[in-house]
Amino acid sequence: MTITPEVRKILANYEGETPGVKANLCRMLMAGRLGGTGKMIILPVDQGFEHGPARSFAPNPAAYDPHYHYSLAIEAGLNAYAAPLGMIEAGADTFAGQIPTILKANSANSLMPKAAPKDQAITASVDDALRLGCSAIGFTIYPGSSAGLDMFEEISAMREEAAAKGLATVIWSYPRGEDLSKDGETAIDVAAYAAQMAALLGAHVIKIKLSTDHLEQAEAKKVYEKHEIDIASPAARVRHCMQAAFNGRRIVVFSGGAQKGENAVYDDARAIRDGGGNGSIIGRNTFQRSREQALAMLDELVRIYKGEA
Repeated sequence: MTITPEVRKILANYEGETPGVKANLCRMLMAGRLGGTGKMIILPVDQGFEHGPARSFAPNPAAYDPHYHYSLAIEAGLNAYAAPLGMIEAGADTFAGQIPTILKANSANSLMPKAAPKDQAITASVDDALRLGCSAIGFTIYPGSSAGLDMFEEISAMREEAAAKGLATVIWSYPRGEDLSKDGETAIDVAAYAAQMAALLGAHVIKIKLSTDHLEQAEAKKVYEKHEIDIASPAARVRHCMQAAFNGRRIVVFSGGAQKGENAVYDDARAIRDGGGNGSIIGRNTFQRSREQALAMLDELVRIYKGEA
C-alpha cells in the first residue's frame, strides 16, 4: 500500500505516537472509497445500547443482525465500522480484514434514572480490541457531567494502554451535564471546548456534534464577541472546532444524530468539508433506511467529500 501525501501529512501531526498507532490510523485513512484523501466516513452502531433495539433497528429490521452493518460498511466503501463488544464479536471472523473496526469500550443506556449523573460504564477492554483485530478503541466522555472527571481518568488510563499496544483512540466528546441547557449541548463555544478536551486527553480521532451559533457560557460569549470569532455559518463553526482540535492537527469527524432528511445530511457534509473537517461518523441516518437508500446516501456523501457534489 502506497500512502498518499495527504495521509502522510496527517500522520506527521501525531509526533508522540508509536509506529503501531500510526499504522492503525493509516489503515483507517487509507481504507474504502475515501482512502488516501484525508477524509473519512465511519459507521457507528452503538445505538442499541444507548437507545434500545426497537428505537434503533425497527425502522429497518435487517439492521437487528450485526452482520448487516459490517456488510453495509464494506459495500459502501467506508473507512471504518465502530460498535460495542458483542456486535464486533458477532462478525469478527466472517469479516476479518475486510474493514478497519473500532471497539466502543464504554456505553450508557436509556433505562438509567434521569436524575443520575451522565456517565457510561466500561464494557470492553484494550485486549478485547486486540483479540478482535480492531484498529482503535472508542470511548465516550461527557464534558459538563458531574461524573465527567471520572470519565477523563478512565480514558486517560485506557488510552495509555491502547497506545502502548499499538491501537489508536477515538473519543466521542459529547457535552452533557446538570448545568448545561439543551441548547448548550450543541452550542459552538461548548462544542469547541469539547473538541479541545478530547485533543488534550490524547484522542487520535475526535467525534463531536455539529454545533449551532448559540453561546452557552457567559465568559466565553464575551471573548467570542470581543474577538469577532466567525460562527455565522455551519462551515465557519466547523472551522472553529478544527482550530480547537490543535488547529487541525487532530482528525475530527462529526456525528449525524437522529434520522433526518437526505438534503439536511448532504448540507451537513458540505459544511464539514468546507470548514476543513475530516468527515462524518453517521449511523441512524444510514442503517434506519433501507439498504438501497443507505448505499445511495453513502455514495453521495463520498462524492461530496471528494468535491464531486
